[in-house]
Amino acid sequence: MVPSLARAARRRVLALAAALLALGGVLLWWLAPFGTSTPSGSVTFSTGVRSGVYQHYGELLKQAMAEDLPDVSITLKDSEGSQQNLARVASGEADFTVATADAVAQYIRDRRPGFERLRGCARLYDDYIQLVVRKGSSVQKVSDLRGLRVGVGQDGSGVRLIADRVLAAAGITPSRDVAAVPVGIDAMPEMLEKGDLDAFFWSGGLPTTAVQKLSERTPVRLIPMDAPLVDALRDVGSSTRHYRSATIPADAYQAAQDGQPVQTLAVANLMVTTADADPDLVEGFTRSVIDSRDAIGSQVHPAQLVDLRTAVYTEPLPLHDGARRYYRSVKP
Repeated sequence: MVPSLARAARRRVLALAAALLALGGVLLWWLAPFGTSTPSGSVTFSTGVRSGVYQHYGELLKQAMAEDLPDVSITLKDSEGSQQNLARVASGEADFTVATADAVAQYIRDRRPGFERLRGCARLYDDYIQLVVRKGSSVQKVSDLRGLRVGVGQDGSGVRLIADRVLAAAGITPSRDVAAVPVGIDAMPEMLEKGDLDAFFWSGGLPTTAVQKLSERTPVRLIPMDAPLVDALRDVGSSTRHYRSATIPADAYQAAQDGQPVQTLAVANLMVTTADADPDLVEGFTRSVIDSRDAIGSQVHPAQLVDLRTAVYTEPLPLHDGARRYYRSVKP
């Protein structure tokens, strides 16, 4: 009887050990991030001009990524703006970028190289179109720019795209009716101060540091763009439907606005990648964009407006699978 009892005891011990192993396996499966891996490698993020919002946003996002994705090395590459950014991502020269929705729509409409590969990660903040003149200028509306020297943004920028369209909507042919100067926000404020420009266009978040600093040292004002101009703008082309009427708040540039709001138009910025980007990397990248909103927003004010509820709407681009996975993971 004793050997029989010993065998029974051993069987019970073995059964208990097997049960514990099975339970441990279940717990490990439950606690571990099943189906995901930690992204690693190097990526390039195409930003914008050195003194612009895209560049500053990219620098701060890179810092956030260093904590969220420690095994991913991020290289920032400055650019002329949205149009060049899209070309870089579509060609594989960059992995991620920021571009305005109108520039994306135009890139797709023109069927430019790699357009079908582009995908969205997040809708970010809106850019506001700003037309700046000296306070004593006779310019009161866009059509008054005829015959003047106007900064319209660099050739590969989203500013150039919208400046040409706004001028056309006001009945001005940029190549004939104004002296269009293709420079960016890093040069335009100083040129206006020196009298080398009569006006300049800028498309960016509020407030844009370069415009704010200009307004604090030189008397300038903003030219309004009212609803009829926005309606005329939408007739310029199908990709212009991404513009909407907006108001620059009275306190955006206190020295330039005399306490008054200014009518203008706005367009959304999108975080862009390609369809073949690693889903785990895109998921992590998108998570960092959303989670770092407040930290980045304390230094780059427009980033405060990144909203989880609207970030998923990346039209005209399809949402990348990795980004979709992130939004599903945080869905209530």
